[in-house]
Amino acid sequence: MTMNQTAPLVDLRSIHKAFGGVRAVDDVSLHLNPGEVVALLGHNGAGKSTLMKMLAGAYPIDSGEILVGGAQVSIDTPSASQALGIETIYQTLALADNLDAVANLFLGRELVTRWGTMDDDAMEVAAREVFRKLNPNFTNIRVPVRLLSGGQRQVVAISRALYFNARVLIMDEPCAALGPHERAMVADLVRRLKAGGVGIFLITHDMHEVFDLSDRYAVMKNGRLVGQGETAAATEDRLLGLIIAGK
Repeated sequence: MTMNQTAPLVDLRSIHKAFGGVRAVDDVSLHLNPGEVVALLGHNGAGKSTLMKMLAGAYPIDSGEILVGGAQVSIDTPSASQALGIETIYQTLALADNLDAVANLFLGRELVTRWGTMDDDAMEVAAREVFRKLNPNFTNIRVPVRLLSGGQRQVVAISRALYFNARVLIMDEPCAALGPHERAMVADLVRRLKAGGVGIFLITHDMHEVFDLSDRYAVMKNGRLVGQGETAAATEDRLLGLIIAGK
């Protein structure tokens, strides 16, 4: 697919999604530019996760359009989303705890030799390179990931997205349950991704994350987009008012 370099990375237009009689996402339009973080806010059940799951290919859209790089696309499976350069990092990280960081990086997309066997050496070399770019101090890549810290597990999940050429990241509560040092590590990762031109949809309930990391905010309530704008021009009271009262 040919990308329009001046178009948003992602442009969601009039997206609708209902489950039975419940309008989970109701006429939502939202875009994401290269090197930008858009914080997606709202109470549980506001529709923000459902909106992102449609972009990730987990749910089909009922109506509306999704444009990637200016071209209209159909995203009906997670693999279709990944093929467009969109990767999702869920709060649970979806890592295989019994495998090491190298195996998790290539899980389901392993490198193979010309004889069709797994190329462990090539995967380790590639893994060390991508891990080094994100966190040079992360070197214990051959232990099961269940033994890693929360911040190190985030490095593995984000590295997996970057290795497979993600241009758009959906990050769901990336700092949940992390301590101050680990939160600072993840915040630094987000800034590095931004500097590399990656666009990020950041689902979060943390106001410190919103003001520290995002360029724009979008607030959802009862399936509708009730407010969006430049984070630098917003106040915490303004955002809380949108989240709680929708105005």
